[in-house]
Amino acid sequence: MKLFKVILNTIPRPLLIKISYLARPFLQLALKGNKYEDPIDGKKFRKFLPYGYEVQRENVLSPSTLSLERHRILWLYLKAETGLFRENLKVLHFAPEQAFYKRFRNLHNLEYTTTDLNSPLADIKADICDLPFEDESYDFILCNHVLEHIPNDTKAMQELYRVLKPGGTAILQIPQDLSREKTFEDNSITSRELRAKIFGQYDHVRVYGRDYFDKLRSIGFKVEEVDYSETLSPSEINRYRLAAGEIIPVCSK
Repeated sequence: MKLFKVILNTIPRPLLIKISYLARPFLQLALKGNKYEDPIDGKKFRKFLPYGYEVQRENVLSPSTLSLERHRILWLYLKAETGLFRENLKVLHFAPEQAFYKRFRNLHNLEYTTTDLNSPLADIKADICDLPFEDESYDFILCNHVLEHIPNDTKAMQELYRVLKPGGTAILQIPQDLSREKTFEDNSITSRELRAKIFGQYDHVRVYGRDYFDKLRSIGFKVEEVDYSETLSPSEINRYRLAAGEIIPVCSK
């Protein structure tokens, strides 16, 4: 499916979001089946779509919620292991994912705010390195696959820590190469093609290694490295199209 790769690398993300809303009903109908299931909405398909900016991963993009492996494992974790769906919480969600946006918006127990510089789903346009929120404002922060886009990720982490309430939780997922001990970045790499090849996506500025967790700890966070796939059977991992061994960084203050 080279067409998907071309689309991802040429169409700006805000426009992609708008287009995807129109495409989803047709994709769901075309791929309807019973082999795989999206746990976010419970819909079943004969296969999922491919996805990837540089290397295409087959059978990973849900036709209904447009969720990827990381979204589905996070949904399962949030439902089973957190109070997000039942406790009265003030939540800040960066670059809100389509798979989650309306579902979290409709939870009456949440005071839910979205933020981003470019997303059409953002309530507040804001720079993650200079947030317009008071200290210790939020009980729960979702900031997933954002920090790899931010040149000064240290400042962004400090801002996330600042606005999180004591006792609060922050889920800070990133694309991570667990075989790499140290995070790699090189600002001299400027071409879109080379950045996609080296960093996995043209608008990424680094590849995080295992030292990511210690960097979060150096900011002040307590970090639990959660492999939630360990709680699931191999058949569930395959049916939900998850990435076994993916780590969810669950941070607290």
